[in-house]
Amino acid sequence: MTLRLYDTATRSVRDFVPREAGKVGVYLCGLTLQAPPHIGHLRSGVNYDVLRRWLLAAGYEVTFIRNLTDIDDKLLVKAGEQGRPFWSIAYVNELLLAESYRALNVLPPTYEPRATGHIPEMHELITKLIADGHAYPATDGSGDVYFDVASWPAYGSLSGQSPDAMQSAGDAPDRGKRDPRDFALWKGAKPDEPADAYWPSPWGLGRPGWHIECSAMCWRYLGPEFDIHGGGLDLTFPHHENEIAQSKAAGLPFARYWVHHGLLSIGGAKMGKSAGNALDLAYVDSLGVRPVELRYYYAAAHYRSVIDYSEDSLRDAATAYRRIEGFVQRAAERVGAGQPGELPAGFVAAMNDDLNTSAALAVLQQHLRDGNTALSAGDDVTVRTTLAVVRAMLDILGIDPLNPAWTGGGRSNDLRAVVDSLIALALEQRAQARGRKDWAAADAVRDQLKLAGVVVEDTPQGPRWTIGEQD
Repeated sequence: MTLRLYDTATRSVRDFVPREAGKVGVYLCGLTLQAPPHIGHLRSGVNYDVLRRWLLAAGYEVTFIRNLTDIDDKLLVKAGEQGRPFWSIAYVNELLLAESYRALNVLPPTYEPRATGHIPEMHELITKLIADGHAYPATDGSGDVYFDVASWPAYGSLSGQSPDAMQSAGDAPDRGKRDPRDFALWKGAKPDEPADAYWPSPWGLGRPGWHIECSAMCWRYLGPEFDIHGGGLDLTFPHHENEIAQSKAAGLPFARYWVHHGLLSIGGAKMGKSAGNALDLAYVDSLGVRPVELRYYYAAAHYRSVIDYSEDSLRDAATAYRRIEGFVQRAAERVGAGQPGELPAGFVAAMNDDLNTSAALAVLQQHLRDGNTALSAGDDVTVRTTLAVVRAMLDILGIDPLNPAWTGGGRSNDLRAVVDSLIALALEQRAQARGRKDWAAADAVRDQLKLAGVVVEDTPQGPRWTIGEQD
């Protein structure tokens, strides 16, 4: 079955046919680095990581580019507010973003370009647009250069908007524009902005507009035409609309598929620093929810759906994941971890249907039920085969509990070792109490562990413990 993806440009689910057989080029609009990442941002990383893993599982060679916007209006405002260089703010937030993605087992991109590293490519595109009559330098002495929206009749096709109904682009004063809808490709130096936020150009000292940055980086790393351009639904207009216009007007065929993910909201409002409702990984950790459980929370919803965040829904997802984890751990203790096996047909069909992860997880749940039944019956053959199939499905979603990403290295694993030792000591005290038939003392140890959130299960192989509720 062929992978089918919803393409925003055609407003339809289309068969995915790459530009070059066996190879896929993907560009994902990354973060603007004016603030630390929140869990709304991180949904994007996980969603496209699942897409990438599915393409890799299908045998494609994937070139995955995820950019960093390290110069823009918002970042310069932050620099002024904090009295710090804009690049210092950007770099700190870049490191925090990388740490967050590692915590969520998001594969590193093939390359992660910064906008400030691609000024020459931007100049080349802008120069061509001016020469072809699609852009013009402002005549007000500002040093700005604008894209002429009226010169591109297809403008608005991605977002389905009529140019006649559009308002001012709002990215620069209208005084230098021929048309208020025209958007900035290059912004001349302004006296009230940081003195180190400018580069020389044919139009004077200045810096790039937001939209030209991505067109230049797509072109640099994926060529004139590539397969998939991704980003949040909120980027469809104006960012992606402007990318298409300026890229195609410059003669680049550009993206063949436009794949947008739904946002993570809170109380029906978009999550963001400016709204005062941004929640980060530290907050999630304070709830006792691990990064792998947050990743499951993202993956359980279809990538195009809106997730309206609540603590209850996140905790429910964590509980659901712990049940999956419990089967994997019990099965591995019984028959060995083994290796991920073949993917079941139902899972493959669901993932090929526009990455329908919710349907894919329904297939996973059926195999979990079969595996738990086999565990209860002592059917080790079925346990072994089921574990391999379950791990294969979890591996695609990036949440296999036995993957080294979740079992090795890092502070969380140091803490796990400490907890292991403390619980092992408590279980040894319980075993000694049972050995001398002091049932009250043994029960007291078990009850105290339960109050701490540790559930003890007696098995033929000895006691085992888990965090949270038993199945």
